[in-house]
Amino acid sequence: MRFSIFVTIDIRVMNFKYSKKDKLKSKKLIEQLFTEGKAVTAYPLRLVYLKTDFDDGSQLKTGVSVSKRLHKTAVSRNRIKRLMREAYRLNRPLYFNNSSSSYAFMILYLSKDGTSFDKLNHSMKHLFKKFFTQIKKFEKELESKNVDQ
Repeated sequence: MRFSIFVTIDIRVMNFKYSKKDKLKSKKLIEQLFTEGKAVTAYPLRLVYLKTDFDDGSQLKTGVSVSKRLHKTAVSRNRIKRLMREAYRLNRPLYFNNSSSSYAFMILYLSKDGTSFDKLNHSMKHLFKKFFTQIKKFEKELESKNVDQ
């Protein structure tokens, strides 16, 4: 006997694109991100984020970076960045589909070693979970400060 279980997921609702308007390119915003932003780390990834508003109406603008000091060849840096962008693209709709706030993100790769997509994808999921717990903690602190005043 064979049994089949069918699970339907409405993929039309999820947007898996990583378009040009979703990429972080503004030098001014990147500089502001590193001076005023907060960070979350899930080794080998680090997420630096800043809550901000964008003129084009996008909710997330994201950049990826790999240290030239740790990865000497451009081939290895580009491969890691490509894997990071793909892991971000696949996980973004799962975590940020219902988000009302807009953020600027920079995802940094911290390890000296190379990586596989599976490890990077797992780290990206863990990173987003840590991000949301930190955001909720920060919002609760703001609520308690506003209630006290």
